[in-house]
Amino acid sequence: MIRLFLCLLAAPLLAAPSYPPTFKDARVETYRKIDSTELKLWIFGESDPKAPKPAIVFFFGGGWNSGSPNQFENQARHFAKRGMIAITADYRVKSRQGVQVVECVRDAKAAIAWVRENAQRLGIDPTKIAASGGSAGGHLAAATGTISGFGSDERPNAMILFNPACTLAPIAGWQPEGAGAGLSVERLGAEASQISPAHHIGPHTPPTLILHGKADTTVPYASVVAFESVMRKAGRPCKLVGYEGAGHGFFNRGEDSAKTLAEADSFLVDLGWLKK
Repeated sequence: MIRLFLCLLAAPLLAAPSYPPTFKDARVETYRKIDSTELKLWIFGESDPKAPKPAIVFFFGGGWNSGSPNQFENQARHFAKRGMIAITADYRVKSRQGVQVVECVRDAKAAIAWVRENAQRLGIDPTKIAASGGSAGGHLAAATGTISGFGSDERPNAMILFNPACTLAPIAGWQPEGAGAGLSVERLGAEASQISPAHHIGPHTPPTLILHGKADTTVPYASVVAFESVMRKAGRPCKLVGYEGAGHGFFNRGEDSAKTLAEADSFLVDLGWLKK
C-alpha cells in the first residue's frame, strides 16, 4: 500500500547486528514463551527492591523482519548509569519465526506487562515505565501506549520514539504515497489502521518524545508530524524534535547519537524521573 513501508520491510535499519545478542554484564529473563520460542529481556542496572527505580524498555528496529536487541545497547547502558533499570527486549520477527506484524505487537505488549508484573522483584517503580524503540521498534513502543487489544492493555507511563513508524494508514493531515503490498493484511495480520498508533491516541496515551530525521525517506517526517497533531488535539503531551538532513536510523550514528540520547535524557528529567 505504501511506498515508504515497502522500504521499511525490505531492509534492516542498519548493518545486520548479531543475534542473539550477548551482554556479559546484563541479567537475562524470559518474559514470554510461544511454542518453542522463548522471548527474552536483557536487564541493565542495579536493582534494589527497597529503592525502586524508573525503567525503560527498548524495542529494536528492522522492518518487523529482522534485527537484534543489541541495537539499543548504548542507550540502555546510558540510562542504567543514570540510575534507571534499562531493558532491551526481543520479539518475534518474520525472518526468524515467520510472524505477521500483529504478533510483534502482541509480544511488545506482553513485555511491558511482564515488566510491570515483576516490578517489585526487579526494583522498578511500576508508575515510571517508559517504552522506547526505533523504526519498527518505535512502532511497537508506540503501540503499547495507544492500541487496545492484541494482548495485554498494560501501558507504559512515557514513550521515547526514534524515527518511529507510528502512522501506518491515512489520517487527517497525512496521506501515504505510492502503492504496493507492504502493508497488506496478509503481512500485517490486521488492517493497517488497527495497528497504527496514530489512530488510537486517547486519554490513556502517555507523554511522548519523538526524535526523527527530517530527511528520512523510509518513515517520512510528515508521518510523525501527523502523529504529533493528533496528540495535540487529544490534549496529550508530545514533543517532536526534528533533525535537519538526518535520514533513517540516524539516532545510532555519529553526533546524532549523542544528541538524541541527550534529548531523551532531558525528557526524563522534565518528567521528574531523573535528576539533572
